[in-house]
Amino acid sequence: MISHGTGYAYGRKSAMNPSEAKAPTLSFTATITQRIDALDWQRIEQDLDLYGCATVSELVTASQCDSLAALYPRDNLYRSRVVMARHGFGRGEYKYFQYPLPNIIGALRTAIYPHLVPVANRWNQAMNIDVRYPAMHADFIRRCHDAGQVRPTPLLLQYGEGDYNCLHQDLYGEHIFPLQVTILLSEPGRDFTGGEFVMTEQRPRMQSRAEVVPLAKGDAVVFAVNSRPVQGTRGPYRVNLRHGVSRLRSGHRHTVGIIFHDAL
Repeated sequence: MISHGTGYAYGRKSAMNPSEAKAPTLSFTATITQRIDALDWQRIEQDLDLYGCATVSELVTASQCDSLAALYPRDNLYRSRVVMARHGFGRGEYKYFQYPLPNIIGALRTAIYPHLVPVANRWNQAMNIDVRYPAMHADFIRRCHDAGQVRPTPLLLQYGEGDYNCLHQDLYGEHIFPLQVTILLSEPGRDFTGGEFVMTEQRPRMQSRAEVVPLAKGDAVVFAVNSRPVQGTRGPYRVNLRHGVSRLRSGHRHTVGIIFHDAL
């Protein structure tokens, strides 16, 4: 389920095996895997440890952003549509892709995951969580599907003037990968104003800390799904995080969310 303070679960649909599916094609010059492998993962890991989030500049090109945003009206690509105001999630809407995923979405999901596994496993160890994640995304998805989490979770979000996304956590079942990625597909200051990506972090016996993450078109933010360890004087302790989007002052904003676990 997706949690925005209240729960809402969708009716279950059968899923295709992503390894057997052929997805709609979006052209791109360099392979996604090469681009992902060339990122400064040491810096990304350091930022995740310090702040619970890390930005990646120009993860996708402007033309890829436009191609992805143009998919929003193509309802045959999606398994469900959510109008946020109906459920108290905010204002705006989003759609969950169905399998087969668009090629670039599937490629990003597969290529990014292995680089985040060391962080995920190290965080769980520090928080005394027994779960460990396999090196390859296909093996983790198999774990999800064996537990009945068979519905894909990558999504495309659309906001207009006055829209916003309440602080929430993307939790869809027992098996949760603790990191996810959001990519901004629109240009701040040209396509929209306002609409900043926002995170809050609640530490025990302390007031919440807010983090506003500036992004340009094509930039991504990698961030903690629900919790992460923080080093204290007596060792690491767990803090809880939520994320959302501030109110759009004008224009329209599209983003892609890449979540690595599937849903019940």
